[in-house]
Amino acid sequence: MIQADRISAILAALDERGSCSISELALRFDVSEETIRRDVRQLEANGSVIKVHGGVTLPAPRLEAPYRKRLREQLEAKRSIARHAAGLVQDGMTVFIDSGTTSFWVAQELGHRKGLTLVTNSVEVAADLLGRSDHRVFLAGGMLNADYRAAFDADAVRMVRGFLPDIAIFSMGAIDAHHGFLDFDPDEAAFKRALLDRARRIVVVADHAKFSRVGTVHVADFGQIHDLVTDLPPPPPLIDAARGGGTAIHLSEPALQGG
Repeated sequence: MIQADRISAILAALDERGSCSISELALRFDVSEETIRRDVRQLEANGSVIKVHGGVTLPAPRLEAPYRKRLREQLEAKRSIARHAAGLVQDGMTVFIDSGTTSFWVAQELGHRKGLTLVTNSVEVAADLLGRSDHRVFLAGGMLNADYRAAFDADAVRMVRGFLPDIAIFSMGAIDAHHGFLDFDPDEAAFKRALLDRARRIVVVADHAKFSRVGTVHVADFGQIHDLVTDLPPPPPLIDAARGGGTAIHLSEPALQGG
């Protein structure tokens, strides 16, 4: 591999992982560590990378936040789900939207609605909604979680509980026939649990990948969730659990078109 190709490959590896050790790169490209150091010095000279002890990393502006990466996962499914969920919202409603990435795409679909009062704990959702149509946007304050770009603390809970939304839109990390709706971050899960009794209708938006995940923190039982909007039919045990709890399952358009 010539140097130009190797340098491009080093940048691709850093784009994927954020940082790499010199020894790891030498092994990966089957060259000496000194060769990698020369490549790194060249990249550092033009500002493409930053040398750290024993390795190399991307400059901060090039690092992509985990939230941004999650936005692109199952993107087609998330956008289809979002369009369907947005159809449950009517003009003039008060709507809570959480910090999940599928919820972000729901927010994107609400531009054609009029007179909404939109409440969120997500910086990304608030920024996207602000100034669109004639919506009023309320952002819950508090200490921000960098990975989720959102506030989950007591201040955020207290502010959001002051509203009585017509609909609350929740993303969810995992859905299990036996344990209900689950997440992975304890603070995020606690925030959602604190809002379950405030909204007149709770809508969970989740793609089919969530049916096979093993969540770690309980958020809600099926009896606490009014609607689940997803892209593919859930496994039979989950359908049975939803039916028993009174949770309506909605399939987004591509899944319906597929049969």
